[in-house]
Amino acid sequence: MFGSADRWVVIGAVLVALLLAVYPLPLDWRWGRPAFLLLLVIYWSLIVPGRTSLTLVWCLGLVQDLITGTPLGQHALGMVIVTYICLQSYQRVCNYGLWQQACWVFVLVGISQLTANWVYTMSGGNAPGLYFLLPAFTSALLWPFCYRLLEHLRHRFAVS
Repeated sequence: MFGSADRWVVIGAVLVALLLAVYPLPLDWRWGRPAFLLLLVIYWSLIVPGRTSLTLVWCLGLVQDLITGTPLGQHALGMVIVTYICLQSYQRVCNYGLWQQACWVFVLVGISQLTANWVYTMSGGNAPGLYFLLPAFTSALLWPFCYRLLEHLRHRFAVS
């Protein structure tokens, strides 16, 4: 996906996103945890679409399923669907302003959360109502900050 020097920056960002996905939060805040790994995948899909692999995204989703203890494939399926949409629309979305991109991120994370909710209910879990959309809202609010941070890292370490 990336060159050898670039690979370490991407691996480090993925590890931080996975750590943030399992970082303990108070019970009231857990429903609103942003989808950090999905934000990272959306960013790389928009910035370097030619180097984004659906197979790698599927594997990242499976890793997230394993470390969060969710049914296998719950995050992976949503991440692949969102990545495919990003790869099909990156030329248009890259021309949007940051807050327009944040609205787009809300839709994308909402699609991922809807897919994850569907897999969760198909595996026998109870549907949580509309609480599953809270991560989409918090991820959209966090998008401008994440975008600028990742852009800074990309330029700082010359990731291409």
